[in-house]
Amino acid sequence: MRKYEVYYGKGNKFGVAVGEPILSREPISFLAGVDPKTGTVVEEGHELFGKNISGKILFFPHGKGSTVGSYVMYSLKKNGCAPKAIVNVLADPVVVVGAIIAEIPSVFNVKFDYTHVSKSKRCVVDSNSGIVKLIF
Repeated sequence: MRKYEVYYGKGNKFGVAVGEPILSREPISFLAGVDPKTGTVVEEGHELFGKNISGKILFFPHGKGSTVGSYVMYSLKKNGCAPKAIVNVLADPVVVVGAIIAEIPSVFNVKFDYTHVSKSKRCVVDSNSGIVKLIF
């Protein structure tokens, strides 16, 4: 396997983030799905249930649920427990707006390989250029 893999998408221009990836193959609802005070996924039955997204690079296909989810993302940031960056397959309006108001570096419309993300140790998200680099 290569030592790194690069993906391209559309960035939101909030800088560069480096960190440990956390992957969900399922969509995430920030409203009632993530605790805004802790960053812990609280949606029962979700594959990330009980895991914390704070300070991690969050990979997931897209958001789901209410537009209030954008405000929850803002609350995560204000409470110091937001992900360092977000990478999505689809640009969901709730997540896009939430990332903008919370100033979370994000890259959308990225066709990433779920298996490779789960095996990577670190990644770099450059939301200025729309580049995501997985490091193995």
